[in-house]
Amino acid sequence: MPTAPLPQNTDELYAALRDNGQRPYGRTRTVTAEELVDAAEQFDDPAALVCALLELQSAYTYGSEPRKSPVVFARILNLYDEQPDVFDDSLRHQLFWRFKWVANALLALPEVPLPTLRQWLTEMRDRYTKADLDLQPYYGQAYDLAAHIGEGADLAYDLWASRVRTRLSDCEACEICTRARYHLGAGDDARALRIWEPVLSGKDSCQEEPARSVSYALLPLLRTGQTDRARELHLAGYRACRRNASMAGEVGRHLEFCALTGNEARGLELLSENRTLFEEVDSPSEQLDFLTGVEVLLQRVEFLGHGELACAGYAGRAWTVSALRAEVRGRADDLAARFDARNGTTTQSAHRRARLECAPLLDALELTLRPRELDDLVASDEAVPAAAPVRRTAALPESLSELILRARELHAQGHPGDAACWARLRVLTAARDYRHPEDPAVGPLLQLRADLLTDEAYTARSKDEFDEAVALHEEAAGLYEDAGLAGDAAVAQACALLAAAEAPVRDQSAEPADETAQIEALTAAHAAMVRLQEETLGLTPLQEARLLRLRASAHGIRLQASRSEEHIAPAFAELGLLQEFAARHGLANQSSGAGLLHATLHALSGNLPAAVTEIDALLARLRAEGPAWHLPRTLGLRGRIQLGLQDPEAAYKDLTEALRAAGEWPADADDRGRIHQDLAETCMHLGRPDEALRHLTRAAEQHLRYGSRVDGFCAYSNAAQLSVDLDRVEDAIALLDSVLAEPDIAKGELDDRLTAQLRLTRARALHAGGDLKAATAEFAELAAESAGWDDDPGSHAMIAGETAVVLAEGGEFGPARAALGQALAAHAKSPRYEQISNHLREVARLQAKHQGMEGLRDARAVLADAERVAVAADKAGFTPQGRSLESALAYEHGRVNAYAGEYESALAALDQACALLGEFGPGDDRLGEWTECVRLAGAVEGLYMERTAPALARVDAAITRLTALGATEEAAPLRELAAQIRDE
Repeated sequence: MPTAPLPQNTDELYAALRDNGQRPYGRTRTVTAEELVDAAEQFDDPAALVCALLELQSAYTYGSEPRKSPVVFARILNLYDEQPDVFDDSLRHQLFWRFKWVANALLALPEVPLPTLRQWLTEMRDRYTKADLDLQPYYGQAYDLAAHIGEGADLAYDLWASRVRTRLSDCEACEICTRARYHLGAGDDARALRIWEPVLSGKDSCQEEPARSVSYALLPLLRTGQTDRARELHLAGYRACRRNASMAGEVGRHLEFCALTGNEARGLELLSENRTLFEEVDSPSEQLDFLTGVEVLLQRVEFLGHGELACAGYAGRAWTVSALRAEVRGRADDLAARFDARNGTTTQSAHRRARLECAPLLDALELTLRPRELDDLVASDEAVPAAAPVRRTAALPESLSELILRARELHAQGHPGDAACWARLRVLTAARDYRHPEDPAVGPLLQLRADLLTDEAYTARSKDEFDEAVALHEEAAGLYEDAGLAGDAAVAQACALLAAAEAPVRDQSAEPADETAQIEALTAAHAAMVRLQEETLGLTPLQEARLLRLRASAHGIRLQASRSEEHIAPAFAELGLLQEFAARHGLANQSSGAGLLHATLHALSGNLPAAVTEIDALLARLRAEGPAWHLPRTLGLRGRIQLGLQDPEAAYKDLTEALRAAGEWPADADDRGRIHQDLAETCMHLGRPDEALRHLTRAAEQHLRYGSRVDGFCAYSNAAQLSVDLDRVEDAIALLDSVLAEPDIAKGELDDRLTAQLRLTRARALHAGGDLKAATAEFAELAAESAGWDDDPGSHAMIAGETAVVLAEGGEFGPARAALGQALAAHAKSPRYEQISNHLREVARLQAKHQGMEGLRDARAVLADAERVAVAADKAGFTPQGRSLESALAYEHGRVNAYAGEYESALAALDQACALLGEFGPGDDRLGEWTECVRLAGAVEGLYMERTAPALARVDAAITRLTALGATEEAAPLRELAAQIRDE
């Protein structure tokens, strides 16, 4: 079946060829190109057929199908010989340019005999000579053949490099790469890098550059000590070649770079991302290059003792590192041997051997914001993550009875070491041959199973998986009842009540209900707990304390949800009961927990100084009497409160101490991720964004490994956005690419809104990094998906608006206007006045800038929409966080009209903007906006309308006003403008 309706005439054919030329290279483009050749053959138009064949050859060449490219070119060459008049200057240029493509394609095929390669070069030379074309391109191909064979390369290089470039020479960037690789092969890293500099810095580029040069330059950069540059180029260069069949060799060199810098885990991650290259690459030369890079990586992973680690490989079976390495080694050795047999040398095998024998160049180079070890990959495949080293937890008892009793003892104390005991017991009880101890002190198996369910329920609740927690607690309660343990059953049932009340309350449509329902649920849960405690006979003091703690928690959470003064006193009263009971019975764990809750209640009620006083007293007790494992959370709370008191220095001190204290306990049993997040926020207040970024990434990994994946991905999203703000765009993109490749995200198991947020941040990063094409594609896809978010039209309005802006930047104003229509429709349901106004104004500006007078009408229509938004915002009493919508709109009218040459209208709009800003004094936030309005008005009047005197009067008056206000910095651009007007 055709991929699209076939063209019915040559106009449609040329349009289809243009459309296909916009597609990325791959099977879709190639198949379409084949169909278009078939269609072109139906028309009596040889030029159209030539154009279709040229597009097909491009698809084969850049789609890594070298066997087919020469066949297509032979047809083009025959047409040229038969009907040379069909070839205008452009088609003739394309014809002679592609002699090089055929030479490269034949070189990449070991089944093509060496005499055939030489014969083709002779054909190229003769054709160029007959056409009176310079032979520099021919000598370039002759050098490529000599370098590939490994004979006569120096002479061939001199014959090529000494000649002057012509119109048919490879582009400057490609020739720079060839020259640099020649010196690289001679062992002169420094000279190669000097030659490469224009390409590596982005001054010279083409379709394959600088990605190709970057892949070759990575190791020389390391060998010359330029590790930061190598890291930077790896991030940008890899993104340019990933999943690209025609650049499989470049991907292989990035894998090799990872293997030689202690980034084996990242290498396996990138290998998984490029798994399709095992099947898609049809070029034996690219296969050899790719597979050798893969083997370097797998060899290193196996050497480090992880040969049994699962990895991505050829389709059709599951692979371990060792198994895939053996398969890759066999295939690559065979390819190298075939090339050497064809060439009559051992050059290709020698090159391959040299890469495989290269020792690591660095023990560790932090390539991304998400540094991962091979052990992390092992842990991610395990049901229970491996616990971090713990200094304060004793070795687990060997005896099963002792292990069970130890777990219960630690749990009663609230000791974090109980997690390791429960984890071990979970494994033991799951075994087929498990035999429960006949020990009265241990109790029946039902009790142990209930204990394990309770531990799982606590974990689920800590991850906000409330429904799961409720089910587990209720099942545990039933088992405790069956075991005759009414007190434990009551505690489990109370836990279920609290978890059920904490879960987001939903109405019948499954939409979140208002907070009143949640408050009612917590009130009812508290009342049920009170009845449960009164009706349960034989409660132990510890069980009584746990029930009191749950009752106090219900009232505390209710206060947090309502922030109502009427809920403060009941919460403190309930907590007082717990504190008095715990003190009377000597329950240290419950007593310190109550102190932490007491401080939290002060914070929730708005009395932060009292919260600090309470925490200081609690810290003194914990340091003197313990339990020490409460120190991290208590110090963390104190840090958050200090941040609320606008004392980030004190907050930083407390949170840093909390982090040190947390290091004394199991990593899966504390709130270390939360501490890192709080430290990140504190660092931002202290003006330390780089340190904040480190804490965000550490928080994310802590959450992913030991806590909530949702919290982890949110932290990574924030880290990526901060990276963009710090102009570390490639870091942000690499981080998000890694996160979006996580199995639960790739399989669509994560909340779709959170996944969309990650993708939105990536789209913004791509945009910030100048990759407009990739950013536009991502934004457009997100806009299409978010159109179905009936419960969240505001987010769709934001995404559609941003999509419109990037479309307009690319000059696609029709699609941009359509996206704005979607944004406005969603905005009508859930207003986003400031955002939609910004997007409308920016699209209007871009259209006027790109199209001038031709785009003025449409730009003004977009500004009319922005005016309606501003009027509606004013009626709704909306106050923007940034500029006034009215003054911003007037300023944009000024810019739009100025771009279109409507200078009188522009000047009037800018005067209006200045008037709307009104009067202001020193330090007013509007100073910068007013100055910019004056500057643009002065430029329009003085430079474009050539009204020098009034323009200078306007600008000089503004300078005087700003100087009087002490705004010398704001006045600087006006002084520069005045000087420019006087000069001109």
